[in-house]
Amino acid sequence: MPAHAPVPDVSAGPAGPAVTTGSGASAVAGPDGGDPLGREQAHLAASRSALRAMREDVQSLDIKDVTANWVNATVLRAQIEQRIEALADLAHTPLFFGRLDYLPTTQEGGHPAPKAHEATLYIGRRHVHDAQGDPMVIDWRAPVSQPFYRASRKDPQDVGLRRRFGYTGGELTAYEDEHLTDPSEAEQTSKLLQAEIERPRVGPMRDIVATIQPEQDEIVRSGLSGTVCVQGGPGTGKTAVGLHRVAYLLYAHRERLARTGTLVIGPNRSFLHYIEQVLPALGELEVKQSTVDDLVAHVDVRGEDGAAAAVVKGDARMAEVLRRAVRSHVTMPAEPVVVVRGSRRWRVPAYELEEIVRELLDRDIRYGAAREALPQRIAHTVLVRMEQAGEAPDDRVQDSVARNTAVKAAVKAIWPPVDPAKLVLRLLSDAEFLAAHADGILTSEEQNTILFGKPPRSAKSAKWSLADAVLIDEVTDLVQRTQSLGHVVLDEAQDLSPMQYRAVGRRCSTGSATVLGDLAQGTTPWATGSWAEALSHLGKPDAAVEELTAGFRVPREVIAYASRLLPHMSPGLAAVSSVRESPGSLSVRAVREAADLDAAVVAACTQALENEGSIGLIAADSRVPALAAALTGAGLPHLSPGEETTAGSRLTLVPASLAKGLEYDYVVLDEPATIVACEPDLRTGLRRLYVALTRAVSGLTVLHAKPLPPQLG
Repeated sequence: MPAHAPVPDVSAGPAGPAVTTGSGASAVAGPDGGDPLGREQAHLAASRSALRAMREDVQSLDIKDVTANWVNATVLRAQIEQRIEALADLAHTPLFFGRLDYLPTTQEGGHPAPKAHEATLYIGRRHVHDAQGDPMVIDWRAPVSQPFYRASRKDPQDVGLRRRFGYTGGELTAYEDEHLTDPSEAEQTSKLLQAEIERPRVGPMRDIVATIQPEQDEIVRSGLSGTVCVQGGPGTGKTAVGLHRVAYLLYAHRERLARTGTLVIGPNRSFLHYIEQVLPALGELEVKQSTVDDLVAHVDVRGEDGAAAAVVKGDARMAEVLRRAVRSHVTMPAEPVVVVRGSRRWRVPAYELEEIVRELLDRDIRYGAAREALPQRIAHTVLVRMEQAGEAPDDRVQDSVARNTAVKAAVKAIWPPVDPAKLVLRLLSDAEFLAAHADGILTSEEQNTILFGKPPRSAKSAKWSLADAVLIDEVTDLVQRTQSLGHVVLDEAQDLSPMQYRAVGRRCSTGSATVLGDLAQGTTPWATGSWAEALSHLGKPDAAVEELTAGFRVPREVIAYASRLLPHMSPGLAAVSSVRESPGSLSVRAVREAADLDAAVVAACTQALENEGSIGLIAADSRVPALAAALTGAGLPHLSPGEETTAGSRLTLVPASLAKGLEYDYVVLDEPATIVACEPDLRTGLRRLYVALTRAVSGLTVLHAKPLPPQLG
């Protein structure tokens, strides 16, 4: 294939297919005529104009005569406003990024055969049609767009040519062709694809819709009915895959998910802020985001558990302890219930009441639901007696009996209400109460570990921990069923405790989930040991587990260096194989004197700022104050995680505990040995270091005054 012109911003890296640019490129005949780049630019302009027209059509809708009342008008107006927002043309976001040219097909006699789809399709972030309703851009999620991601030389799927487009500031400036059925054309790496992956990161996380790989696309387009677990090392794109799967499911099952809802759960709010623009860029505005801590925020969290207590509280065995404690409130009746109606008295003996109570217990329904059913069951027994006496009571009589003072008093005595926070407080404050319900489940030592040292006076004054809040959420569900959503995405899942998995599982008990994580990046004492175990706690034991092993973000030299830690912290886990080779992307520098380390870090940050893109300075949490002071003293403004980088403010100081899930073009890593030493055990410390080492997309500089951890070789 003839090379039309070099592309300055993508010339670095492996050789790729031929590229045409708009700067100085002569018009060269292509598959679509004399000036292909000009034609593509014209199609982009026409598509943007058509999108504006689509938006204006919605804005001009008059709903005065189509709504019966103000409620309908309010709902319809909200839907229209949402549609207007979804049709916004983002100036710096390419409207389309690819094109498919299908091979002509023939039938008997050599005549062209009719095709079910157009011969040429433009693939983009959303659907755009012209005034006649003919498509100008096809949504990447549509079935006809799938060959853009899946077609190959081995399986061209009727595609003759796949074209990728390159953009500069929202303007189409280059294209790159791949002839899938031309045997004379060698298979090569896409320069535009490489350039898009390596494009500097300023601001929040971007979508990867233009760079989705076949193995990623297979996960993205998996069905709604099944839960998928994605094990992926650093840079494999698992987070982006999960977000794009949500966008795809909303496209394919919009009506169903509009009723049941979707939720993205991240490890912390900094991470959620980093990813929050991905779905809106794809036209999806209604997906909610949360952390696990926010989901279970029934009480104010003001305390903190030690590692040992947190591990026990997070153990799945606590679920049975809590279930026993809740059911212990039920007391078998010792007295009959006598209902007075007019001149008649109706008596339900204690043994019949006990039968009703035991039946409700055996059904194992929610405590609150059983409590609501009990007065109706007692009333039904009274109605049977009335019918036997020749009366003809109806449903209104049964409801009246259920509200009778004697029945209400019996229900309160037999099945009293349970306050989840008060129950957990009693369990963690009363050693005898805990021992009675943890017998045979928790050892005496474990029970002592989770008891309050000084019992609080009330649930409001208690210094609840995050693990306590999860226990309260469990009891809340035992009392009243938690509402289930249609689909939940759980990212960085490897760090959750079994009880946290149960809390998430309750939110998708009748729906499905996408679970994302990397076992090697588990940095909590309760981090999961296997996905089979985690999925069992989630309530999705039959979920499909997919593994992404091809890295696209982290350079090969950097991931190879970090992977030296794997045998020492996650034996048996496959290392990521990066497709990006970037000589000089790794620099490990020793600082002779510890007193000179801060100055060396500042100098490294200054040097990194000479490059384009975002810079992350990652350090042990204990080192952050000193480094913040050093940066300020040197006149280097810096951000905290969660604050959005801009062209004028590109340096972020990141505590190692918050680095997970974040990416920066260049990373300066301060004192690896201190990062390891700050964790409660060696395995967790090495995993924390592994996370920190793998946040760089273009370059990593490691500075150390202490000896490096020996596991780095």
